[in-house]
Amino acid sequence: MAEEIKNTSAQAPIDEAKALAEIKNVHKKIMSEIGKVFIGQTKVVEEVLYALFAKGHVLLIGVPGLGKTLLVNSLAKLLDLDFKRVQFTPDVLPSDIVGFSMLNGTTREFEFKKGPIFCNLFLADELNRTSPKTQSALLEVMEEGSVTMD
Repeated sequence: MAEEIKNTSAQAPIDEAKALAEIKNVHKKIMSEIGKVFIGQTKVVEEVLYALFAKGHVLLIGVPGLGKTLLVNSLAKLLDLDFKRVQFTPDVLPSDIVGFSMLNGTTREFEFKKGPIFCNLFLADELNRTSPKTQSALLEVMEEGSVTMD
């Protein structure tokens, strides 16, 4: 165990100025590419990118037609990330989001079928319309980074 600690401390220190310059360069490229598709809302794009860099969550509120889905979908394509969108309604269940276990008729074993939450970028459209149980399942994933099954 002590050797493991010594090995990790022997790594070269990170050049913070170089890392910051690289982040700024990536940010500039992303803003340029997104600006080709998502026009006129640079502040929104900036704030979404800040959250993305910080591994955070974003709540986009606005009337229909402002391009919220277009923004997230464009970011996913640009960054080569897996993107899923779910339209929430009162009949959406937690298992519709996180997945469920299903009996395989051939092997007679339960197999986990992943839900749409298993992606890089997830857009929960009209989350306020679904049941508190489903909202809770989504909030657990957001806060804990895990899902509870069965």
